[in-house]
Amino acid sequence: MEAVAENKCFGGVQGVYSHASKATGCDMTFGLFLPEEARDGPVPVLWYLSGLTCTHENAMVKAGAQGWAAEQGIALVFPDTSPRGEGVADDDGYDLGQGAGFYVNATQDPWKPHFQMWDYVAEELPALIMSEFAIDAERQAITGHSMGGHGALTLAMGRKGQYRSVSAFSPICHPTASDWGRKQLKAYLGIDEAAWARHDAALMMRDVGFDGPMLVDTGTSDQFIDLLKPEALAEAANARRQEATLRLQKGYDHSYFFVSSFMEDHIAFHAEALYA
Repeated sequence: MEAVAENKCFGGVQGVYSHASKATGCDMTFGLFLPEEARDGPVPVLWYLSGLTCTHENAMVKAGAQGWAAEQGIALVFPDTSPRGEGVADDDGYDLGQGAGFYVNATQDPWKPHFQMWDYVAEELPALIMSEFAIDAERQAITGHSMGGHGALTLAMGRKGQYRSVSAFSPICHPTASDWGRKQLKAYLGIDEAAWARHDAALMMRDVGFDGPMLVDTGTSDQFIDLLKPEALAEAANARRQEATLRLQKGYDHSYFFVSSFMEDHIAFHAEALYA
């Protein structure tokens, strides 16, 4: 692992690091904010998964998360959204390939050799940072935006016991029924739609749910709300009687202005679970 940059931030350190990933078969870059408390011992961690076209950097510089995380003594991890580099498959569209990993393990060519983002985010990267930094493996939570919100919800429901709480900003809630999902799931996982179900938050909610608190915010003026389908997740949560707070925020869109407006709420929400 190589330190690309380390800057003092709200009393802690905002770092950027690169490493050779076995899961993705290429070099990966991630951001990690460590609060001041990490100097004295392991701290809880909140994973932030970003959306389409993003790298590790977008949320790290735009979401306004570090100040609130420092206040709560929580580390933040900002993984990249896909494998990258020469020899890594890509597509001319913004919504497939590099920058659009959808947090799945691809089973189809040409994506299979590198696009193993589920394993990377859930297993390889946690093992790396917990061996190198003062992070408490027993206190993890996860959040994300858009495609990253989809990833956060499906990882939380698919990895039982790994995350104490889950939240999402404008997540893709029902990708098997959306143009933000069907194209990518078919490309990465093949034509058998049964293989898609574990990567659909609305279907996962009906099937297994989440054993913990959940918070989801979506703006009523989100320009992509018809693709996100928040109503599908709400209906599934109601059917399951899932512990959840699902909010529609009047007038907000899909941007980081929306994310940063409610970041304090989300970090406080996770802190309550992480310190319970």
